[in-house]
Amino acid sequence: MLLALHKPFGVLSQFTPEPGSRWRTLADFRLPGNVYALGRLDADSEGLLLLGDEAGLNSRLLDPKHAHRREYWAQVEGAPTDPALAQLSHGVKIGDYVTLPARARRLAQPPDLPPRNPPIRVRKTVPDTWISLELIEGKNRQVRRMTAAVGHPTLRLVRVRIGNFELGTLAPGAWRELTEIERAAVLA
Repeated sequence: MLLALHKPFGVLSQFTPEPGSRWRTLADFRLPGNVYALGRLDADSEGLLLLGDEAGLNSRLLDPKHAHRREYWAQVEGAPTDPALAQLSHGVKIGDYVTLPARARRLAQPPDLPPRNPPIRVRKTVPDTWISLELIEGKNRQVRRMTAAVGHPTLRLVRVRIGNFELGTLAPGAWRELTEIERAAVLA
């Protein structure tokens, strides 16, 4: 079984709550009992989260040696220049690690996404820009750390695609089982 969930802001990518945490968990979404999250999205990130019950699928989707692509849309402070996007594409140093090459581009228009609850903070004197980042790895808070490293902190982060499967119009908090064709798109 392979499920797609549109994980809302403020939800941990796990079923068990953290002691003292203010975040909700996957247990709040009435998912089948035999699935587990394939990868993670931080509580303050949104978007496509896959859940499955198949052994080995986690490694196949997440190990960088398989070069399995994941696309994120990030609303960042400021307007990244072409050199900043090139730096994101070639790899940036985050801590003691240099990220693998990625695809980075500005989105022509802000994406049509459901409003976030709570909304991001808006600063009248600082513009924001939406960019797309396509990665084959997933270090802890990687997109946020990458955009901060080039001077454009992330305000909102949404994973919109895994493999060739897109989040599409799945509403925040909604989930569904993937068809065989969709499953093939995830694994592509």
